[in-house]
Amino acid sequence: MKKIAHYLVFLLFILISSSCVSTRSTLKNVDNTAPSPTLKDNAFVLKDYSKDTKYGFDPDYPVNVFFQSAKDENLNAERYLRALTGPNGEKISFVKVESCCPFPTKRTEMGAGFLDIYELQWEGQKKPIKLYINIYERGYLLVPVGLSAKK
Repeated sequence: MKKIAHYLVFLLFILISSSCVSTRSTLKNVDNTAPSPTLKDNAFVLKDYSKDTKYGFDPDYPVNVFFQSAKDENLNAERYLRALTGPNGEKISFVKVESCCPFPTKRTEMGAGFLDIYELQWEGQKKPIKLYINIYERGYLLVPVGLSAKK
């Protein structure tokens, strides 16, 4: 009986552990053929605007900024965010507020990555917005609906 109890506890542990990260990615906009963005004044140069209202605002459609090594993991996220302005060109401020939404990736030693959530604010804004950013995968970098690109 004791053996069965240990077996059930072990089985429960395996079940809980494996449910933390899905074996199939839910990310919809990963594209490893996307070109590397151009840099100007330590910010990416963004020219294209998303028509999809989910882009950046939904965990299944994060901004995929990719990074080269662990020492610069937030660098591309910050380069992307510095390229954005408010809807009328307002200067934005941003802060990383949390990480969430584990997903499988071959780009980490543990085989999983997390999305980073950044909160963006600008003068005259009623409520901050949150963007989901994926530092592990590559995709086309676009300006999310409701925001503008720095000139």
